[in-house]
Amino acid sequence: MRADSSVAIPVIGQATIDDPLLRSRFEIPDRPPFRVSRPRLRDRLRLSNAPVTMVVGPPGSGKTQLVASWVADEPAAGAVAWITLEDDDRACPFWTVVVEALRHAGLDINPSLATSPVPAPADRSFLIRLAAELNRLRRPVTLVLDGVSDLTGTEWAAELEFVLRHTASLLRLVLIGRWDPPMPAHRYRLAGRLLEIRSADLAFTADEAAELLRLHGVQLSPAKLSSLLAHTEGWAAGLRLFAMALQGRQDADDLVDTITGNEATIAEYFFDEVLRAQPAHVRSFLLEVSVLDTFTADLAEAVTGRTDARGILAELERRNAFVQRAAEFSAVYRFHRLFAELLGAQLLCVAPERLRPLHARAATWFAEREQTAEAVGHAVKAADWDAAAAIVVEHRAIADVLLGGRTGRLGALLNGFPPDRGAPESALVAAALALADGSFEDCAEHLRRARTDSADGFGTGTALAFADILVRVMLADAHGTEEQVLGCRAEAQEALAHVPPDQPGRHRELTVLLMAAVGRAQSRRGSVDAAAVAFTRAVAQEASGCRYPRIQCLEHLAVIEAYRGRLRHAERLAGEAVELAGLAGLEPARRPVTAHVVLAWVAMERYDVDGAGHHLRVADQRHPHADPLTDAAFALVKSRRLQARGELRGAAKLLDDVDRRAAPRTPRWLAREVVLARARLMITMGLPDDGLRLIRSLPSDDVPGVLVLQAAALVATGDAEQAREVLVPLLSAAGMTPPVAVEGWLVMASVAAHDGAIEEARSALGQALRHAIPETQRRIVHQAWAQLRRLLRDDNELTEQYRILQGAARGAGGTGTPDTGPILIEPLSRREMEVLRGIAAMLPTEEIAARLFVSINTVKTHVRSILRKLSASRRNEAVRRARALGLI
Repeated sequence: MRADSSVAIPVIGQATIDDPLLRSRFEIPDRPPFRVSRPRLRDRLRLSNAPVTMVVGPPGSGKTQLVASWVADEPAAGAVAWITLEDDDRACPFWTVVVEALRHAGLDINPSLATSPVPAPADRSFLIRLAAELNRLRRPVTLVLDGVSDLTGTEWAAELEFVLRHTASLLRLVLIGRWDPPMPAHRYRLAGRLLEIRSADLAFTADEAAELLRLHGVQLSPAKLSSLLAHTEGWAAGLRLFAMALQGRQDADDLVDTITGNEATIAEYFFDEVLRAQPAHVRSFLLEVSVLDTFTADLAEAVTGRTDARGILAELERRNAFVQRAAEFSAVYRFHRLFAELLGAQLLCVAPERLRPLHARAATWFAEREQTAEAVGHAVKAADWDAAAAIVVEHRAIADVLLGGRTGRLGALLNGFPPDRGAPESALVAAALALADGSFEDCAEHLRRARTDSADGFGTGTALAFADILVRVMLADAHGTEEQVLGCRAEAQEALAHVPPDQPGRHRELTVLLMAAVGRAQSRRGSVDAAAVAFTRAVAQEASGCRYPRIQCLEHLAVIEAYRGRLRHAERLAGEAVELAGLAGLEPARRPVTAHVVLAWVAMERYDVDGAGHHLRVADQRHPHADPLTDAAFALVKSRRLQARGELRGAAKLLDDVDRRAAPRTPRWLAREVVLARARLMITMGLPDDGLRLIRSLPSDDVPGVLVLQAAALVATGDAEQAREVLVPLLSAAGMTPPVAVEGWLVMASVAAHDGAIEEARSALGQALRHAIPETQRRIVHQAWAQLRRLLRDDNELTEQYRILQGAARGAGGTGTPDTGPILIEPLSRREMEVLRGIAAMLPTEEIAARLFVSINTVKTHVRSILRKLSASRRNEAVRRARALGLI
């Protein structure tokens, strides 16, 4: 194409209006056999009243076919003049061809305009005459210029705009090209007189892609079609080339993911349409930048060593040469996926020796900007493992390796990390990977090697020292003892204090890991309060990369709070863990099982047996092989539920089993609680001496909970005096948790009742109820109800306290005689009501079973449930209470 000031249209052959090759450019392109109907775009063309339409996109995006199908299929209100522009070295004046195209479209153009050669650039008088001629005809005309990107200069655009302005609504321009023509698009856009169809609009949808494949006899599954659409980014030519490659193949689904941008026909297209048109230095630039997934101009210059990347990228983007912004208004660029694959394959083919230096420069650039994963990825591609390890350590990203393991972002990049690298940074990364794999001995060996390979030591506050202490703490937490973890605490806190102030995010992340390890160690050794403090500090850190450790801390803290009787707080913590897991999208094996155990614990303490059962089922289904904390807590809650259902033997067996298989890493306070639950069951089952022996076998027999249960066992053996001696100093002291205080006062009420001191017993029961009400601790009260319910008679204050505990409003009983019977905590089911009516009718079990068409054992199960819900020990007592409650 000529680059002089004259505006010209390229042609082949003799450049005259009588040339048949020129006249063929006025024909609307024929529709191909594989043409896909695209009504969403055609409707935009059809319904628009804008005088200017721009259809702009990369080569092969279906621009020409779209406009051709519109003008061929839609009945036009006037004439359609089509001009196909092509690149060549000979030309006719632009306006000569335009006038001839208008005449060819059927317009009765004045002969003087139609036959006189028009100079380029056209003079103003010619443009005025042409505008006047179009206005005289009063016939609308659509002028389509296909390939405006091939026109040189800008005069033609200014002249065309002049004619457009002076023909009112009679002329509509449709400009098709790879990039924007030199028209004042901003002016038309602001005035609402411009219709734009661009690359994103031209991209094929799933339905359009499926139709194109069908026309080629190819059918893909929905998943593979989605994969193909993502791979081609909806590019029409790419889809067609894939369709041609898959045509006639029965294994199209298996083959589709094996085709890349380096496939022969796709590569040929890119070479012809993109690369061949670029000067040598731009082709070299494209090949070198292909090592990057996304890139800025600065990054491209750092990798290629050029200083003109900004201009090259802007021009490539403007020309729709498959270089585009990663997001609108972003300074980050990317290649079309297929184009990137071709460039990468070409670089590997023609200059493989350039790969490592290019990746090394990219790694340096990303490392300087604290973009750890990107820097490590390029260092690995440069086969520089020591550099990759140094980046991980210097950026204090060793925690990411520990947390994610080989499936995390950094771990996946380091998956092929050689374990015998000599640098201390490499040894520490190898240790972190080994620990994440569960190879504790290998981890310890790598830690020893790191210190041996560091001639000058790690120093204080260095990144090496931090990585070393963090891995050691995590190893002690996973495989060592509590003393090892706590022994590292001061050193770890010192390392935390030296984290650079410009890394606050990582500071929080590391605090979560260290405090979680300390919390677990304190919990295992039995220091519940210290563990709660550590877990609270860990949970308070908002670290986006530490969601799973935070969830674990929330769960462990929730178990502690449930144990301490802070049910509302425990419930909130467990709910937060479940919610955080949902936001994090954790896989099933990492979902918060313990949180559901805590929710079951809370429900059971409130004597919501069905609610507890629901959460226990969820926990049991999600993770049958839980950690020692979850295993012990699950057994404890489930045994309490079985006891509430009257299944004492099943509850005892469950506790015996979990106590027998208790792991050394089970928290001591929780293991002790399991033993106390076993002893409590023995007392309930009429074996107080066995329970007392079990209690006295505990290593810490001065713990308030142990002393309270010891007193309960003594009362059951008839030794109320010794029980009183145990309880009096304990109940006068401060600091007992609510569950222990409630149980202690209930036992004291039993002691006083045993001694006949009714007023003292009532006072003790009042104290128990006052401690139970704030957190709604119904279960403990309910278990002691059979022995203490007579104390409520004739005591309005105790009755009111009991009602409040059961959830009734204050003063609901009115001013009459208080109802000293139990409040119904759980409603009876429909079948239980039927069984209750049978009992009230004094029917034997066999007849009730026959009437309900169920087995005798089923009726017995319902009877046990009825007795439990009505707090009755016999059938006739259950009938009386049911009548008092208005159930029958």
